[in-house]
Amino acid sequence: MIQDRVISQEVAEEQRRFMLGVYNWMMTALLVTTGIAYFVSTSERMIAFMFGNPFIFIGLFIAQLFAVGTLAVAVRKMSASTAMMVFFLYAALNGLTLSFIFIVYTQAAITSAFFTAAAMFGAMSFYGYVTKKDLTSWGSFFFMGLIGIVIGSVVNMFWANSALYWLITYIGVFVFVGLTAYDTQKIKQMNIIGNEGTDEDKKEAIMGALTLYLDFINLFLMLLRIFGRRR
Repeated sequence: MIQDRVISQEVAEEQRRFMLGVYNWMMTALLVTTGIAYFVSTSERMIAFMFGNPFIFIGLFIAQLFAVGTLAVAVRKMSASTAMMVFFLYAALNGLTLSFIFIVYTQAAITSAFFTAAAMFGAMSFYGYVTKKDLTSWGSFFFMGLIGIVIGSVVNMFWANSALYWLITYIGVFVFVGLTAYDTQKIKQMNIIGNEGTDEDKKEAIMGALTLYLDFINLFLMLLRIFGRRR
């Protein structure tokens, strides 16, 4: 009985260290994205380069998809250092494409959206980490919601309906809040106990960080629509 309790405590401690690593990778990627986005927004030359030619923006978007796809498909064949470089390359590319928010929205709107997203993300990620409830069913439900958001957004690019825009926005907040809890639990469970410090462990942490990074960024962008005051 005592031995089982000791083993359980050791497992919990290893999971805690793993998740701390995930959050550290995620926060570092967010800093990279924010720093690059802000730098671009303060440089007239970079603004002209980024937004003066639509093909540049499209090329960056394709490069982002390629980076994420490479991590998702080939991460097991990579070294941990390569996976880390691809992850931060994606964060940097995202910073370039997201630089428009510093141009379009006021500083107050960005700050409000960021701290609200941080509070909501933190609360739901904590719930996903500590809850004993199996959140597997949440995954299918919120994934369906995510597909709906993508389809609705594409349709509204041509329809330009204000009501649909706001419906997508509020549903998006709900979906990414739910995915934060679900993904946190999934990442915690995918950690292989006894694997600490290995290349595989580091790659697991990077993939977990990428998942939560995407949840946070999308939640922030949805909230920015709500809080946003355009310049």
